[in-house]
Amino acid sequence: MDERHVLVIGSASRDVKGRPNTEIKQGVSNPGRVHRRVGGVARNIAENLARLEVETILLTAVGRDSSGKHVIKNCEASGINTSHIRIISGARTSSYMMLMQANGDLLAAISDFEVIESIDADYLESCAALFQSAGMIVIDATLSPAALAKVFEMAARYDVRVCADPTSPILAGRLCDYIGQLYMVCPNAAETTALCGLDSPAHDFESAMNAARHLVSLGTKIAVVTMAEKGLAYADGSGGGFIPAINTRVVDSSGAGDAFSAAVIFGLLNDVPVDEAMRLGVTAASLTLQSSLTVLPDLSQELLYDKLAI
Repeated sequence: MDERHVLVIGSASRDVKGRPNTEIKQGVSNPGRVHRRVGGVARNIAENLARLEVETILLTAVGRDSSGKHVIKNCEASGINTSHIRIISGARTSSYMMLMQANGDLLAAISDFEVIESIDADYLESCAALFQSAGMIVIDATLSPAALAKVFEMAARYDVRVCADPTSPILAGRLCDYIGQLYMVCPNAAETTALCGLDSPAHDFESAMNAARHLVSLGTKIAVVTMAEKGLAYADGSGGGFIPAINTRVVDSSGAGDAFSAAVIFGLLNDVPVDEAMRLGVTAASLTLQSSLTVLPDLSQELLYDKLAI
């Protein structure tokens, strides 16, 4: 296994999840449950990696407020190295408000990630030693165009592999200029239009595989297209494949994609074959879907291999 740390760069937030008891009715108050969690795609991936015993350093920005303190405290308790997080006076810590459907799927969300603009070139350059000693870099697409350019410049400078989560269909296009510099990218079906230039999102095995192969043809080493209950398709220079989803009772769908990415990265760091890394990812996602929490608190290497599916 590569014993060097993984440098995770991107969002960290306070999340609010609202889930109705029954089918939601617009224009009225819907009885249900409201949960508050710590989130952010980059932070979620970092926590999953830390729980899998990967040394993980998080680069993000938070406000000098109670939410920022809560985010940092939660990260520290999860085993993430938070010593380089940027704390900005007068700024709001990122927040993400989700409205779920009764079945646990996302209906709509509002994100307030303005503070992530503070992850700028100067801040990243001040962390040059962390880039130089990293075994891998993981980013989400909340980073500004200028920050993305700096990340890829520094990754090339120190010859470090970069994995990316496109984060959302709106943000995914920010990664288009860097496809050829990515080691791995994991879009979901909705993100393939912005990332691959498709006329419509991937919707079945054939279209997902075509999207993954297209990303590989553009230069990324490993491309994965996830399609929720339809499974996923993946491709690399030697071929690819399809893995069906595990039949799972979904409690909450948020965080499953982040668990998938982290478990795949864990596998790749351990030099397992790509198809086994995908199985690890599917297993982690399935376990997370069965939890009301964004990151499974008892996730471990032992649990992952004990429940290894397919």
